[in-house]
Amino acid sequence: MAEPLVSVVIPVYNMEAYLAETLDSVLASDYPALEVVVMDDGSRDGSLELARRYAERHPNVRVFTQPNGGVCVARNRAIREAKGVYILPVDADNRIAPDFISSAVRVIEARPEVKVVSCRAEFFGARQGEWKLPPFSLSLLARKNMMDTCALYRRADWERVGGYCEEIIAREDWEFWIAMLKDGGEVVRLPETGLYYRVRPRSKRVSDRALKRHVVDTLNRRHPEFFERELGGPLRYRRSWSRLVNRLSRIVHPHTFKVAEGYGALASFVYALPQTFSTSGTVIYKGRNELREYLIAGKNLIVKSYQKPHWINRIAYTWFRKSKAVRAYEYALLLRKNGIGSPKPVGYVSESIGLLMAKSYFVSEKSACPYTFCDLREKTFPREREILEAIAVVTARMHEHGFLHRDYSAGNILFRDDMPEIEVELIDLNRMSFGQVGMEKGCRNFERLSCPDRMLKVLADTYARERGFDAESCFRLMRRNIREEEERRKKR
Repeated sequence: MAEPLVSVVIPVYNMEAYLAETLDSVLASDYPALEVVVMDDGSRDGSLELARRYAERHPNVRVFTQPNGGVCVARNRAIREAKGVYILPVDADNRIAPDFISSAVRVIEARPEVKVVSCRAEFFGARQGEWKLPPFSLSLLARKNMMDTCALYRRADWERVGGYCEEIIAREDWEFWIAMLKDGGEVVRLPETGLYYRVRPRSKRVSDRALKRHVVDTLNRRHPEFFERELGGPLRYRRSWSRLVNRLSRIVHPHTFKVAEGYGALASFVYALPQTFSTSGTVIYKGRNELREYLIAGKNLIVKSYQKPHWINRIAYTWFRKSKAVRAYEYALLLRKNGIGSPKPVGYVSESIGLLMAKSYFVSEKSACPYTFCDLREKTFPREREILEAIAVVTARMHEHGFLHRDYSAGNILFRDDMPEIEVELIDLNRMSFGQVGMEKGCRNFERLSCPDRMLKVLADTYARERGFDAESCFRLMRRNIREEEERRKKR
């Protein structure tokens, strides 16, 4: 059986003095199915010409060039040009051992659970001796860039994580390994020395130290749930102190949080929201409260951040009443339990400062319903009557169970009409009351659903039928309540 192709990718920027030594070491590999992709990153010396001379003599060497964009841009471009099943990045001033690739391929081919195969390494140049790296663990990876770029992995995993992060300008391999390994997968380090790492007085490894704050800030922004899980909070500038600082911070800023059954994998994401919300996700609404959309662990999520309450409510929410996020979560579960549609609740987190609640966040899956009652009033829907009937049925069911939505507005009623049966979901549930809902109170709940009489007539007839009320009485009550609400809004 043919050996799987391995692509060695070598980004190059002004490495004329060292590139030949690197290429010679790669081409001396005893692994037969090998291609070498050299990506010149706008070098101003003779690196590109040297690489092209190698390509003329070695058919498995391919050379590309691009304007200077940085090592991540160059490495991603090289991998896009590569054809191999496996990728091995090699820096343009380092060397590899002849048997490194063949040994690594044997391991990763035999064990699907292995994502990365690295090796022992030795320094040469301005520093000599073994590069003593600790055994791999996610806990240590959260605090330390503990693996070199030169390690074998599957191209499919590079595609899965979106490649190397092109916004980070130092320790880019650290970000890449976190992205690849944070959700699981084994790392194997070969017992033999496979990498020879050149140390130069002005090498990138040395110059990167000045960019520590940039690196830490970027990692926290891109992987908040990972650091929450491994360190109990964000990575700190004093990295080795991160876990202790985060524990002390939780004493001053305690969190109350919960995730629904089946969403345990999202616990770290939910718990970290007070630290990460303002710099993550995609803003979809920003007003008194704020909504952001996320794609986490393959799920589309909506996070609602409730504004910081004034001091009286902060006391109330801390000692006497549940926060808005807690209520939104619990009421969504309650409605769904009783057959009333609402987006799947994922969890909530409330942050306190000292003894008083500060902010709270509610997380749900993104609804599959693309329209609101506002759209129903403004657009033409062939199934308009069915949609109105479905909304009225859901409202009647809610009232029959003694649930009264206190913010029952057009924007909080969602629906979809691309299924055999119309689906309706209710959102913004933190303001609800409970108790008997008669005809008067039930019809008043429609007061913010201003619409033409023809639409209101369908709502009233269906609601009356579902609850055993007189249809004409319901229509009159709803119409009167809507007009009174419109007059109140004009006076505001």
